[in-house]
Amino acid sequence: MSKAFTRESEAASDDDEDAALPALPAGARNYMTPEGYRRLRAELMHLLDVERPRVVEVVSWAASNGDRSENGDYLYGKKRLREIDRRIRFLTRRLDIAEVADPSAHHGRDQVFFGATVTYADARGDERTITIKGIDEADSLRGEVSWVSPVARALLKARVGDKVTLVTPAGAERIEVVDVRYPAAGG
Repeated sequence: MSKAFTRESEAASDDDEDAALPALPAGARNYMTPEGYRRLRAELMHLLDVERPRVVEVVSWAASNGDRSENGDYLYGKKRLREIDRRIRFLTRRLDIAEVADPSAHHGRDQVFFGATVTYADARGDERTITIKGIDEADSLRGEVSWVSPVARALLKARVGDKVTLVTPAGAERIEVVDVRYPAAGG
């Protein structure tokens, strides 16, 4: 196979991986909590200041060893550099358009806005607690959902005691807002 085809397929896979990253709705802002912004910025700085220079050093050393076609350190290092560069581009783009929204500004309110920790109950009375975060910082394993998720969209602007409709693949479901909390300022 020609090298031209190899490079072309590598570039195509780079684009495919970017497509798998969380997408912002058209015209939407990239809301982020101050904590999420700091975490993504720290990751970007680590990649630029520590990870990338370390891998460049390994690739440079491996390239100086001669035959690159069968040099595992060189081939793996080049692949890892592409991954790091792709992540750097992604983080740079996302941080450039980030709009940091501090949830503590709503502390003490009973209405759901970005950054709220919301407890809601379904028709069976089962309660669930979620925190509404930015697309790039939400972690479902920690009970965090993106502000563009169906449950967050259903809950946004609702108040304690309100019943809202959550549209799921299984059909529409009524849920009731039980509690809304925000972090205290500085906490």
